[in-house]
Amino acid sequence: MARFGKRPAAVGAATGTDEVTTTDVTAPVLSFSNLDVKFGTEFGTVHAVKGIDLEVRPGEVLALVGESGSGKSVTSMTALGLLPRNASITGDITVAGKKVGELSPAGLRRMRGNDVAMVFQEPMTALNPVLTVGTQLTESLELHGVAFGRDAEKRAAELLTMVGIPDAERRLKQYPHEYSGGQRQRVVIAMAISCDPKVIVADEPTTALDVTVQAEILDLLRSLKTELNTGILLITHNMGVVADMADRVAVMLKGDLVETGPASEVLTRPTHDYTKKLLAAVPHLGARAAEVAEPSRDDTAAAPAIRVDNLVIEYQRTGKAPFRAVDDVSITVNKGEIVGLVGESGSGKSTIARCALGLIPAKSGTIEILGEDLLKLRGKQLKGLRRRMGVVFQDPASSLNSRLPIGDCISEPLDVHKIGDAKSRKNRVMELLDAVELPRNVYNRYPHELSGGQRQRVSIARALTLDPELLVADEPTSALDVSVQASVLEMFTTLQREFEFACLFVSHDLAVIDMLADRVVVLQNGQIVEQGERTQVLQHPTQEYTRRLLAAAPVPDPAEQLARRQARYALMKELGDSSNELHVV
Repeated sequence: MARFGKRPAAVGAATGTDEVTTTDVTAPVLSFSNLDVKFGTEFGTVHAVKGIDLEVRPGEVLALVGESGSGKSVTSMTALGLLPRNASITGDITVAGKKVGELSPAGLRRMRGNDVAMVFQEPMTALNPVLTVGTQLTESLELHGVAFGRDAEKRAAELLTMVGIPDAERRLKQYPHEYSGGQRQRVVIAMAISCDPKVIVADEPTTALDVTVQAEILDLLRSLKTELNTGILLITHNMGVVADMADRVAVMLKGDLVETGPASEVLTRPTHDYTKKLLAAVPHLGARAAEVAEPSRDDTAAAPAIRVDNLVIEYQRTGKAPFRAVDDVSITVNKGEIVGLVGESGSGKSTIARCALGLIPAKSGTIEILGEDLLKLRGKQLKGLRRRMGVVFQDPASSLNSRLPIGDCISEPLDVHKIGDAKSRKNRVMELLDAVELPRNVYNRYPHELSGGQRQRVSIARALTLDPELLVADEPTSALDVSVQASVLEMFTTLQREFEFACLFVSHDLAVIDMLADRVVVLQNGQIVEQGERTQVLQHPTQEYTRRLLAAAPVPDPAEQLARRQARYALMKELGDSSNELHVV
């Protein structure tokens, strides 16, 4: 893989003549001085950022952390002048010596890309789906006067190679949908570095990625900051990513900066109560290792809640051979236990979960749910079986009917199966609101009036409405803040003990699986590569793929994460993996 060239000690700024202006390489490349942001809305003024001071220096990663609504993204958007017109901004924002508030629209356009670049959370929204990747890269180069024509195409190919995408000249002719999620994020990073910016703002750059891809992207960003001397403002809620990347950490709470300092101090010896709360909420891979093993359940007399044998699922494609998403998979979930289904995107986790719910057909194999052959049931028999099952989807905003109040959302299964009268249904909803620790006054509120964590609690309450014997949970906490995730997982564990339902829990977060599961099944490309008791699979894996997944999962302690990163590099070398040569420790 091509290496990055170091930025020279004296950075030249083009001024339209041969004059070169030098800048102080020790000065901050990005600074916020007494930054205050308010938004005027129809409901009044929202005070989003409250007079904060921050600096990012060359070659430094400053992690800005906090939960949704804390003001992280608003702060970062001021650096690029991207806030909407209803924003009132006071204080000074300086990028590479330029005051953002004093720049004309043309000056802002020159600054974006040349001095500061942005890496967004979701690359598919940052890339134009109807233009090739090459067109989008060359457009950036030509717009900022870096290169034109054939030179721009050559530079675009170099950029793709630099960020670890092989066969660059051919890949430039492809569209974003022809790239994987991790490759699309690499393209976004290539666009960000195309004009050699002094600072990169990375807003949740790894949230949507698998742990192995996330580790590769973090290696790439680490190389950028080390070899190009680029400052990085990293916005994230993942404390493992902070421990892996950050030199310094700034913690935001409701627009205020409550704690700043070196990552080694903030993450291991926090002083503010909010920081302590955030870190206490982070699930830590291996935290349950020292727990006394629970006695095994006696399931010999009872049929499993789920028994999947030799399951094959295929998707038909016009003019092409069928795509086999699940290939000869066999899984058992016993009554009263939680089985974690893990693997990267495209491994077949959600496909198996949806097939077990009867939502998509199987090509072959058998699925027994609570002793009944799911694939042979139709009509009333299938509806009767589904009454004994519950499901929690990843995104509560899309799984709840936005036109129904919360009370109706939760009681909907009772309506569908014609159980009870209006009074008994309302009583049942109130019991469930208590069970998921929501105030009863949300009964008449609508989903959009609740936070993400509250909506997920509503989804869990709805899934438990009919006292299911089996619950299928598909990434139910991946979209939540760490403290909200912790409270939802704690509640989930309590409810599972109380209701004793079996659960198939789908997740790519190994720390969450470690916290919840009794047994673990690891999937890769639609096939099972390893399965067994939680401690066996997560503490003593036997398969190469499982070892890769575990090695790539970050932990929120900088010293421990450094050791894990070095061990991951050693594992990659042992396994002969040379796909990522950006090993900067």
